[in-house]
Amino acid sequence: MLARNVLWYVTFAGFAINYMHRIHINIVLVGMVKTIRGSNSPVPVSECMRETHYQGLVNSNYSTSQPSKPHANNEDGFEWDEQEQNQVLGSFYWLHWLTQIPGGMLARRIGTKKVFGLANFTGALLTFTFPHIAYLDFRLLILVRVMQGFIMGAVWPSMHHLTAHWIPPDERSKFVSSYLGSSFGVALTYPLCGYLMDMYGWRSAFYVTGAIATVWFICWWMLVYDSPAQHPWISETERKYIESSLDHSANNRKMSVPWKDILTSRPLWMVGFSQIGGIWGFYTLMTQAPTYFKNILGMNIRTTGILSGLPHISRWLMSLSSAFVADYLLRNNKMSRTNVRKLATSFCTIIQGALIFGLAFTGCNSVLAVILVIAATGANGTVSSGPLACIVDMSPNFASICLGIVGLMANLPGFLSPLVVGYLTYQNQTALQWQKVFFVTSGILFFFGILYLIYGEANVQPWNNKLQEQRSCELDQLEKLKSDENDEKSKEMSVIKNNNV
Repeated sequence: MLARNVLWYVTFAGFAINYMHRIHINIVLVGMVKTIRGSNSPVPVSECMRETHYQGLVNSNYSTSQPSKPHANNEDGFEWDEQEQNQVLGSFYWLHWLTQIPGGMLARRIGTKKVFGLANFTGALLTFTFPHIAYLDFRLLILVRVMQGFIMGAVWPSMHHLTAHWIPPDERSKFVSSYLGSSFGVALTYPLCGYLMDMYGWRSAFYVTGAIATVWFICWWMLVYDSPAQHPWISETERKYIESSLDHSANNRKMSVPWKDILTSRPLWMVGFSQIGGIWGFYTLMTQAPTYFKNILGMNIRTTGILSGLPHISRWLMSLSSAFVADYLLRNNKMSRTNVRKLATSFCTIIQGALIFGLAFTGCNSVLAVILVIAATGANGTVSSGPLACIVDMSPNFASICLGIVGLMANLPGFLSPLVVGYLTYQNQTALQWQKVFFVTSGILFFFGILYLIYGEANVQPWNNKLQEQRSCELDQLEKLKSDENDEKSKEMSVIKNNNV
């Protein structure tokens, strides 16, 4: 098997691990928190269920009976209120954004193998401590969760450095699709943790996910190297093919970062804006769709849980299929690199926005609503062939740092989207208010998607090789000076000879 194919699989699993440890507590918290005594009052009937008058269905959808499994009784859990629970859930992101740019810079200095591998593994080691720390102090659990988010923030930007040193330009869309292992991680984690909690108690979910990450880290450390030249068992043919396909300047790790050029680069800002739009839509669906299904469409918790995983499978499959199409178009010169990236970006922004806009008019049609949520989340999967691949196209030398900057911008929806949804739906869970949520989301997607279509580009930027060009000019000038000096000396010698004669 080709070494870069092995790299795809291990990287895919690495991003799945990253998201596994990012979101596992979302479901485990249900088992950690005790059922509040006297809280078994009838659950409010959703707006759509009231309209259809299917009271028998309501009773089946919202059963208040306790689960039969003894582990699910929450007798060994914690009496945390809603505010405390939200602090546990959100604390991962409090400092997550701080390591976006440093993660990319660190990868350039010590290599992606160490940054990506150790950041993921350290986050997994902290997961092992959760069951014990939670009993010591609630605030200590939040502190460890903040540390986990801070450390694992370096994972995403560090990977682009490896991509720039391993993957030929016409194969980047396919390889960057491995980043969408994150969606596979989400789809896998929820049912896995639910099963473990049901059978062995909530502690087991932390131990098993930590063990899975440990096995992955061993494989990563044994199989991954920062460049083809360092790889011990890569074939000579593959190594020469990769090195001949890449810009040789990408191998220069000691180049100073042209911060001013990067921060004032319009193409890079366009990628960042497209990510703000795409991530806003993706985060809104990922975090809010379950609430919408339950409170508006009246689905039961079990059904909501299953449907929460399906869109992420769709996103992963879309990432793979779009990668093959994008690479085919590039290999066969069917479209320019910029137009291929624009096509993919239009799917993860404008097409996603159109599907969410349609979601606003589904009313109580739960089947159509589910289809549109799955389709809209799937459309975001083209992000791997669009904005993410475009960053490497623009600057192989500084791809990790550029991804850190774009990642910093893309973290904004993580803070702002929940605030907007909370403002629009606070104590007002109606279809009309959720329609406003979908209007705002689709509007943001349309705006940033169209902005990228007008101003975006995927060509190698001048500042990618700026320092090398400067050095080349300096060498040329030096050579010219030496040549001039030699000419002067020759003339002097000729004059001396003539005088002697």
